[in-house]
Order: sequence, then structure tokens, then C-alpha cells
Amino acid sequence: MPRYVIERDIPGAGKLGPQELQAISQKSCGVLEELGPRIQWVQSFVTGDRVYCIYIAQDEATVREHARRGGFPANRVSEVVAVIDPTTAG
Repeated sequence: MPRYVIERDIPGAGKLGPQELQAISQKSCGVLEELGPRIQWVQSFVTGDRVYCIYIAQDEATVREHARRGGFPANRVSEVVAVIDPTTAG
């Protein structure tokens, strides 16, 4: 299945406390359960005003449906076409 990077504009995201981040994570996991095996959350990176999420999903529509049901913004959904890291340099 394709991998996606989701950019979520959330003003003040970097100031969210552990309990708030846990609540968001729990909401996301609940929606993932509803959607079944066609989508998987890999991990997310929280910055000042944005959250970047990595998902594996059957298509972009499923990623957007997860965001809709969870009440999360999905300002940009980009399919990953390649992965590079230090091992690709050699």
C-alpha cells in the first residue's frame, strides 16, 4: 500500500501537553479501528504550528476520510514516491 505524508496546520501544536497529545492519539486510533486494515498510522512529528503524519493507506481518499471522521485538518496529503537516507548516498 502507498505511504503518505499528511501536513496538518494546527496553531500552537508544539505547545500541546502530553494529555492533549494522548487524547488526539486516542481519537485517531479509534477512527483507524473503524476504517479497518485499509489504513495504518506510522508516526507523527509535532512542530510549532504543524503536525506531520506518516500513514500507509490504500489511497488518498482513505487518508482524508480518517481526517474527516477524526476532526483533524489534512491541509496537504502527499504520496511518498521515494525514500532517501544516508544509505542511498553510498
